[in-house]
Amino acid sequence: MNIPKSEVPRIVIIGGGFAGIKLAKSLKNKAVQVVLIDKNNYHTFQPLLYQVSSAGLEPDSIAYPLRKILKKHENAFFRLAEVYSIKPENKSITTSIGQLNYDYLVIATGAKTNFFGNKAVEANSMAMKTVPQALNIRSLILQNFEKAAIANSKASRKTFLNFVIVGAGPTGVELAGAIAELKNHILPRDYHDLNASDMQIHLLEGSARVLSPMSPHASKKAEKFLKNLGVHVHCNTFVKHYDGLTVMTNTTLQLQTETLIWAAGVTGNPVNGLRAEALSERGNRYVVDEYNMVEGYDSIFALGDIALMKTQKYPKGHPQVAQPAIQQGELLSKNLLKLIQGKPLKKFVYNDKGSMATIGRNKAVVDLSQYKFAGIFAWFVWMFIHLMALVGFRNRVVVLFNWIYNYINFDKSARLIIRPFNKLK
Repeated sequence: MNIPKSEVPRIVIIGGGFAGIKLAKSLKNKAVQVVLIDKNNYHTFQPLLYQVSSAGLEPDSIAYPLRKILKKHENAFFRLAEVYSIKPENKSITTSIGQLNYDYLVIATGAKTNFFGNKAVEANSMAMKTVPQALNIRSLILQNFEKAAIANSKASRKTFLNFVIVGAGPTGVELAGAIAELKNHILPRDYHDLNASDMQIHLLEGSARVLSPMSPHASKKAEKFLKNLGVHVHCNTFVKHYDGLTVMTNTTLQLQTETLIWAAGVTGNPVNGLRAEALSERGNRYVVDEYNMVEGYDSIFALGDIALMKTQKYPKGHPQVAQPAIQQGELLSKNLLKLIQGKPLKKFVYNDKGSMATIGRNKAVVDLSQYKFAGIFAWFVWMFIHLMALVGFRNRVVVLFNWIYNYINFDKSARLIIRPFNKLK
C-alpha cells in the first residue's frame, strides 16, 4: 500500500463518510499517522442525494474529493481501496490493494439499504444511498418521461408516469416532494404532449404516520404539504412483492409502475473478521461502549451508522443520521490521543440538535428540543443548515446558486440523461 513506516501510532480509518472525515480532520498534524481508506475517492453529502435523483443538483455539488480534505494534513494518507477483512489477532486489514497493519482501527463504513430479505424488491427496485444510485434514478425518471411521450396506450403511459416511493422517513418524504415538483413545474413545460394529471406519485409507509421519528406535529404538517403537492400517501402499508411492474402490498392496494424507489430502511455495513458477538442481532451494527470501542476489542472502534451504543436515553442506539456520526468522530479524536498518553477517556453524550425535513418549495418541518415549526421559515432554516454542512466552499456556492435559480425559475436545471439506465442489467 506504500504507506511509510511510522514512529508514532498508526490510526486506520475505514470509510470517508461524516464520521470518518470528522475524525481524520480532528487529528490533523497530531502525533499520530492517519490512513483513511474508502472505495470511493470522494465524500458524499447524503442528505442532498435526493436532489441529484430529482435533477435539482449535479453530483459534483454534493461530493468532495477526500484527498482535498486531507491535502494540508502532513500526517495523513488516503488510499482508494475496498477493505475485505480485519485480522485483529495481528492488528492488520486486508484490502484490494494489499495488507496494512494498524495500532488503532476505526470502522466508519456507514449503512446500506435494507430490503428486509425481500429478494424480488431488491432485484427490481431502485435504492438511493450512493451518487451512482442517485444518477440511476435521475436517468430512469427522465427516460420514463421520454417513453411516456411515445407510448401507444394510456395504460402503458401511466406505468411510466407512476412513481412509487417506499418509506416515509426524511429521505422518502423529501424525494416525494421533489418528484411532485417535477410533475407540477417541469412536465407541463417540457412535455406539451403529456397530461401532467396522468403522473402519479405514491408514498408508502409501514407505520401509522409519515416522518415517524419526528414529532406528531411535524408528521401532520408534512403529510398536509405532500397532499397539497399531489402526492398520494399510504400509511400502514408495506410492499410484499414487486416484479418490476406490479407492486403488491399488505392491503388491497396494487400499483402498476416502472419505478419503485426503496427508502424504507438501512442496515449496517460491517467488515468481515470480527467475532459474531461484536455485531448486534438487529441492524447489523457493531456493539460499542460509551467510548465507541467495539465490544471485546481494545484497539478497534466503530463510529456513526455502523456503531450501536446503547444508553438509557437511547436503548436502541443513536439515530443513524449525520450528527451522531460527526460528534462521535470529534470525541474519538480526543480519546485516541488520551489513550495513547495513558489518560482517562471521556464518555460520549449525544447532543441532539433536532431534526428536519423539507417537502418542497417553501415547505419544511423542523423539530428542536423546545420549538417545533413548519412552513417557509422552516424551509429557510433547512436550507441554511444543509448549506453550511456541505464540505467545501465551492460546493456551498454552487448549491446556493442552483437553489436561487430553481426558486426564481421554478426549474431543475440538471435534467440530463448522461448515463442511460437499463433496468434489465
